Amino acid sequence: MSQRVRRWILALAFLVAGLTGCGDRSMNWSLYNVQGHLPDLSFSLKGAGDTTVTQEAFDNKTVLLFFGYASCPDVCPTTMAQLTEVLRRLGDDARDVRILFVSVDPHRDTPDVLQTYVNAFNRNAVGLTGDEREVANLARRYRVAYQIEKPKPGATAEQYDVTHSRGVYIFDKHGKARLLASDSDQIEVVTHDLKQLLDITRGS
Repeated sequence: MSQRVRRWILALAFLVAGLTGCGDRSMNWSLYNVQGHLPDLSFSLKGAGDTTVTQEAFDNKTVLLFFGYASCPDVCPTTMAQLTEVLRRLGDDARDVRILFVSVDPHRDTPDVLQTYVNAFNRNAVGLTGDEREVANLARRYRVAYQIEKPKPGATAEQYDVTHSRGVYIFDKHGKARLLASDSDQIEVVTHDLKQLLDITRGS
């Protein structure tokens, strides 16, 4: 794990330490309640077919946002599989939820490659990326750390490691940051809190 990612984990720990009791005090959240502590959903990235995609495409949808890369060997496929199972358990409510997977490796992950990747898990998921500056700005907005390592001696330019922080950012249908799920949260816990969020924002 790189020093940059370690620093992000420490910074996030300080953030979530101050979240207890903030907002929605009557709700029984198991995930970290980040309401009022992170900015609204806002981005402009590239999707399949080299189309420009912004947050407006997900108006009235609850969004599950996380960062990774398509050739990630463990964290990203596990997260995609878990989120897909969460949506399955939501049943009909899943129609109001979208998974957004943002690649921090735009050199290897074209928008079409990303969409093929997420389609293997969930046909309603959306793969997004941008140029290095766009990805870095969005990651900074949500306190996400990542680092692209240099290729090791003897490796090709396409062979390099990527480290990135973990976490799924959950935005309500109005684009407000509401919850943060860690990779250690159980599927049942994420499903419960997501269902609760959908219930309290329905009709608003």
